Amino acid sequence: MHGTNPVPKLPKKILMQADPNAAPPALDDETLAFAARLFQYARMGHAEELAELFGQGLPANLRNDKGDSLLMLAAYNGQAATARVILEAGGDPELANDRGQTPLAGAAFKGDADIARLLLEHGAQVDGAGDGTRTALMVAAMFDRTEIVDLLLAQGADPSRRDASGMSAADMARQMGAQNTPAQLERAQGDRQAG
Repeated sequence: MHGTNPVPKLPKKILMQADPNAAPPALDDETLAFAARLFQYARMGHAEELAELFGQGLPANLRNDKGDSLLMLAAYNGQAATARVILEAGGDPELANDRGQTPLAGAAFKGDADIARLLLEHGAQVDGAGDGTRTALMVAAMFDRTEIVDLLLAQGADPSRRDASGMSAADMARQMGAQNTPAQLERAQGDRQAG
């Protein structure tokens, strides 16, 4: 275990969140503090603690007030072991937050190829776009994450896909001033058309 404190018992109100058809319960201060601790576990890589709580019935797709799931927080913060525990407990790699961002897009933004591979291995859609905004390829291209662009292209990402405003990943990369990914995507697009 990471800390010296034992893992607390899961409050019943957190368990009630597992039923998507149930009305959300009113949460008291103690339950809210416990939930905040869970999200901190995901951010900080407390895989063992979360595994124990999943064993007690913690819902793997628990989300915070911004819609960030435990998996999104683990992925965004580079916590591969924790992300794996969450995925194995049933965490949904396609569950987007309130901004429409998926865990794969979070990993692409951070440039974390190991997390991106893990998410893809567990069913993340390579061209998934949450609420229809940007795909992980678009995000990786914008922030000049060449390794992630290569990985996503190798997994079948479509470089010609466009967002709601009509922009492709290469367009977004150029707009953001990315140095390498515009040419990388243009080569990939040319290879696809030639192949």
